[in-house]
Amino acid sequence: MNRSHVIDSKLSLDLCAPIAESSRMTIVQPYQIYVERRDAARNMARYYSMQISMSLLGEACLTRRWGRIGSHGQMMVHHFAREEEAVKLFLELTRSKRQRGYRPRM
Repeated sequence: MNRSHVIDSKLSLDLCAPIAESSRMTIVQPYQIYVERRDAARNMARYYSMQISMSLLGEACLTRRWGRIGSHGQMMVHHFAREEEAVKLFLELTRSKRQRGYRPRM
């Protein structure tokens, strides 16, 4: 633990720097979706979910999860500098899944 009064680095934790203005991004509205695709004739039961959230570094993150219903499935996280880019991909993927037969769980 550094108890000296001399600051030995510009990155020192002892430095009392003012908190930056609140220019951090915030999610304007929540973006999340959970859809399923079932076809008993093909023994198909799949899910697909997406969510946009903010990372600790202030980046917009689009988290996607998919797989067979009842399994852990797979996950992918996309990082974006701007929320608009994450929303654009979110909407494109939602449109694509709807065209492939995914529907909200009833």
